[in-house]
Amino acid sequence: MTNITKNEIYDAVAPDDFAAMLVVERHLARCNTFDKMISATHDHFWDPLDKKYIDFDEEFDHENIDIMPDDMVPAFSTPYVTEHFEKHPELKAKFKSQMGRWIMSAILHGEQGALNLSASLCHVLRDPGAQEYAANQTREEARHVTAFSMYIQKRWGTPFPASPVLSGLLCEIVGAPEVYKKIVGMQMLVEGLAMGAFASVYQEWNDPLARKLTQLVMTDEAFHHKFGKLWADKTVPNLDPAEHAIVEDWAAHCFQSLLFNLVAPTQMPYVYEQFGLDSARVTKEFQEIFTDEDRRELMKRGANIFRVLVKTLWNAGIITDRTKAFYAMYVEFSEFESEGTHMIGDDIAEEGIAYLRTINFGDHGSNDSLLSNVAAE
Repeated sequence: MTNITKNEIYDAVAPDDFAAMLVVERHLARCNTFDKMISATHDHFWDPLDKKYIDFDEEFDHENIDIMPDDMVPAFSTPYVTEHFEKHPELKAKFKSQMGRWIMSAILHGEQGALNLSASLCHVLRDPGAQEYAANQTREEARHVTAFSMYIQKRWGTPFPASPVLSGLLCEIVGAPEVYKKIVGMQMLVEGLAMGAFASVYQEWNDPLARKLTQLVMTDEAFHHKFGKLWADKTVPNLDPAEHAIVEDWAAHCFQSLLFNLVAPTQMPYVYEQFGLDSARVTKEFQEIFTDEDRRELMKRGANIFRVLVKTLWNAGIITDRTKAFYAMYVEFSEFESEGTHMIGDDIAEEGIAYLRTINFGDHGSNDSLLSNVAAE
């Protein structure tokens, strides 16, 4: 098994080697790297079952009021879909609602993957501090699964199934024996996508309940994202060229697969079929009119999910000159350099933490940045 961790706090054993957890000396060398992140969970605690945090009975007429703007639905760029809804304008809001259902369903499946992956890290991480952090994240991911499930049930009754591309990636990451795949795959790739998706929903959607939900989740995810960044800081600089190539190539492969397939019409045919549309035809028109330059233009938006993903890999030092040209087809790296390590979701998460502090502690006066303080440790 090739874990490629390079730091003792990420040392791992085989998933079925429980005997390694019973070694006495293991309990005498607990790292304190994650202590601040573990303790900080009290500041951003929330309960999806408690209406003082979020009320899932809040109504929104998603079938008659646009749940999101047109530019968040790429299908509207095709003549086929545009002409269809010009003929049937009464169905347009319903179509966007079903697109919202697909987005939230994909997020739900991603959160389930994060829950299972975090639990799997508890079985392999040898350091007690790292293991406690993984257990803490497992708890937080579990409430995300509950929250998105409740939101979807309230708005649409049931979630859509996981798309083939997303399902395949999640199964690969959760089942991977290599620790680097688990951490890069979930804490960077999937969490990077998620932070972009949450920021987009928070900034663009018209449903107040969806905006509140994504902000609450971001108060947790910002810390999960930092766990992956810590791994990168302590691991990537110590990789030999061959090991770095393994990590870099795997990340590029995953990015390419997600970029070209994650939101493809073929991944959601049931959405189009409801409205008498042929997903294969939508795909064909996409391929004819949607160029790399169009993708590059879309990825100029700060909350674009793929831009956030590339920036995550760039900040982690995973992207080098070997693969930079591939990503440069879609993003401008000089923008990342000027922005620094600040991520699009950090400010939204900070506002959410301040809101939670008023509920949990009645704290109306603190201006301290919890995320910044923890990250500085």
